[in-house]
Amino acid sequence: MHDATGGGPLRAIPPGLHLVSTPIGAARDITLRALDVLGGATMLAAEDTRTLRHLMEIHGIALAGRQIVAYHEHNAETALPRLLQGLAAGGSVAYASEAGTPMVSDPGYGLVRATIAAGHPVLAVPGASAVLSALVVSGLPTDRFLFAGFPPAAKAARRAFLRDLQGVPATLVLYESPKRINQLLEDLSQILGDGRYAAICRELTKRFEEVARGTLAELVASYADRTVKGEIVVLVARAAEGIVDMDIVDRTLADALTRMTVRDAAASVADAFGISRRDVYQMALRRVTR
Repeated sequence: MHDATGGGPLRAIPPGLHLVSTPIGAARDITLRALDVLGGATMLAAEDTRTLRHLMEIHGIALAGRQIVAYHEHNAETALPRLLQGLAAGGSVAYASEAGTPMVSDPGYGLVRATIAAGHPVLAVPGASAVLSALVVSGLPTDRFLFAGFPPAAKAARRAFLRDLQGVPATLVLYESPKRINQLLEDLSQILGDGRYAAICRELTKRFEEVARGTLAELVASYADRTVKGEIVVLVARAAEGIVDMDIVDRTLADALTRMTVRDAAASVADAFGISRRDVYQMALRRVTR
């Protein structure tokens, strides 16, 4: 077998579905193995075939008459049988994300499940990931983290979503649209406590890459009058990593008491700040008996 650039011999790509991670910004972040798979697979698939074609052009990989199939949530019913047919014929299918690692905020889940159900191999071609890139530059603990994806766009649903994350003993990783970053930061500050450390990573690996770090209160103030663009990852430290300012705890508790029972408010605030439930419960009792 020869590579699709017209160069020398290329190692044969084994049959199966190959999940190819692609750069999240800098095109040179592609791996050598990813180039091999894109050049040698018998069939190509991507959420956005234009993005994949452009990436292949940058690296000199020709399509060379191979099928390239768009696969996304709106056409899975018609695209999936074509891809499974290619696998059933003993082919190698390379599925590339639009940016980053397939299956992470990406429509490849149905394809992977169907491939497994049909008895074909599924192989990972690791590479760039916005989640991991943001985590390692954030300055927040990396020993345990939770990727929670995109919060809901509607305010009430978003606040309920964030309340579910209050007690998670891990660094939280979220994606957000630049149009809603201010609203998200305000909700995070009110619900998780504005003393929590956080980081906002924008346009990672790209020309205008920016990482802002500080407490949620500081980040709310910093972004209040800003209009930002680009891809954004928001990270928030686990409760125990926050700076515990008892005035902030008291204000957060007062807000919680307007929506919850004394016991539930105390538990929620204590978990958010990583402090004793008993101490916060006593604070709550003093508030309601004033």
